[in-house]
Formats: sequence, C-alpha cells, structure tokens
Amino acid sequence: MRGLFITFEGPEGAGKTTIIQKVAKEMENGGIDVVLTREPGGIQISEQIRQVILDPANTAMDARTEALLYAAARRQHLVEKVIPALKKGAIVLCDRFIDSSLAYQGHARGLGMDEVLSINQFAIQELMPDKTLYFDIEPEIGLKRIEAHTGREVNRLDLEKVTFHHKVREGYKILLERFPERITSIDASASLHTVYEETVAIIEKLLVKKAN
Repeated sequence: MRGLFITFEGPEGAGKTTIIQKVAKEMENGGIDVVLTREPGGIQISEQIRQVILDPANTAMDARTEALLYAAARRQHLVEKVIPALKKGAIVLCDRFIDSSLAYQGHARGLGMDEVLSINQFAIQELMPDKTLYFDIEPEIGLKRIEAHTGREVNRLDLEKVTFHHKVREGYKILLERFPERITSIDASASLHTVYEETVAIIEKLLVKKAN
C-alpha cells in the first residue's frame, strides 16, 4: 500500500520546521513508519545543491537559475528518498516542496507560477503531496523570530527585503485558492502548543482515512 506524502509550507520564521520535527518524533514514538526530510536537501546531492542556493555569498544568482536548481534538487530527492519510502508504505513528512518554488520563485521573483510549475512538472512527474499544511504568519513576525533564534542558519532568502517576504505570502494565498482540497492553512502566530495540536488533528484524520 502506498504511503502518505505530507508537506509543510510557510514563509520564513513560520515555525514549520519546529512543528514537523515534533510531529515526526511523536509518530515514531507511536510506532508509525515515518520519514522526515526537507527541501532543498534530504539526500547528499540535494544537500550540496542546497548549499549553493542558500549561500549568502551567491547574491548574483539569477532567478531562473534559482528555480532550476530547486527543481533539480527536488528531482533527485524524490528519486532517492521520497518515492522509495512511499512505495514501502511510509508516511513522508517533507519540510517544503513544490509550493515553495511556486510562491518564492513563481510569485515573489516574478517568474510566473505557471512557468515555474512547468519546470517542476518535468521534475516531479505528477507526484504531488496528499496534503500540504501551510503555516501562515505576517512576514514581520516571522523575521523577528529568525533574529531571536540564534541556532538557526541564516540563508540568502533571509536577507531579502520585507517586501519580498510579503510577496511570498501573497503567493501562498494564491495557492490556497488554487488548491483548496490539498492545502490547509494554519495560523502560525498562535502558541506552539496550539499550532502543534491543530497540525496533529489534521494528520490524524488523514491516517484514519488512509486506514479505511
């Protein structure tokens, strides 16, 4: 039986990484076969591409180059890690996926969502998430969280102006309207406990549906 592919999305500082790690640990403790991964990254080749994309020194990177690098990392990640895990029946929790490219490069960079979607359709071969959880937060709040979080890596996207991050959020809002059955929005400005409980409730419903 094919597993479940659940992706976590959101602007910088939304707290999705903290939540996804907490959810994965709880699932593991409950005896569920879960695979926690991230994009760009998750496997050696994609992690190497991640270093190039997010290196703060690479400010000269062209927007199309950026989009293509994300798609390349995504393809390798799917082939090596995600698809094999799904075939084994595992629950794959992925920190970012195709919606990040659509919101960041498609909308915020101005490349066009349909254009970026086309690039990624070649990479993913129609493999879309079963469910996407979008953690919504005001950019100013998210960026303040990043500043306060001393252990978090500061990447090239963090250095963008706040107007860029507002466009990213706009992009996600468009995706919410475009894919309402797949994407569920969660208020990430709430307490960690509240956000976590809401996330768990959504995933539990997916697991019950899968079992039936």
